[in-house]
Amino acid sequence: MNERLILLVEDNPDDEELTWIAFRKSGIGHNLVVARDGAEALEYLLGSRLLTGETLPAVILLDLKLPKVDGLEVLRRLRADERTRTLPVVVLSTSREEQDMVRSYSLGASSYIRKPVDFDRFIEVMQQIALYWLGINERPVLLNRPA
Repeated sequence: MNERLILLVEDNPDDEELTWIAFRKSGIGHNLVVARDGAEALEYLLGSRLLTGETLPAVILLDLKLPKVDGLEVLRRLRADERTRTLPVVVLSTSREEQDMVRSYSLGASSYIRKPVDFDRFIEVMQQIALYWLGINERPVLLNRPA
């Protein structure tokens, strides 16, 4: 897999650590960037970093229950901005509420995945996500750069 980045937006330190473990096992731990709340994610994606011409992440893994700015609001703002409108966003949540899934998709989520509670299954799912979004999914080069 190439050097494309994954932005993990996650406030739970245990889920963050499990994600690091899964990605290290896959040999792509160096591709992971973490934002620990919605405000930090928005700053990373829409703030001054974007103005420097940095490459956007290949995919965003977005938790819904976040401090400061919740995941649905992060998704809404990303879809409202021309620079991030087409970024793949995978909602990764423990929520089993049908309304969370419906709202996520209606706001433009690319995928909705419930976080497995089983350790081995969590690792497997994270590895599959990385394989698909970094290794299989293709995006036009022009969509990988900020406007």
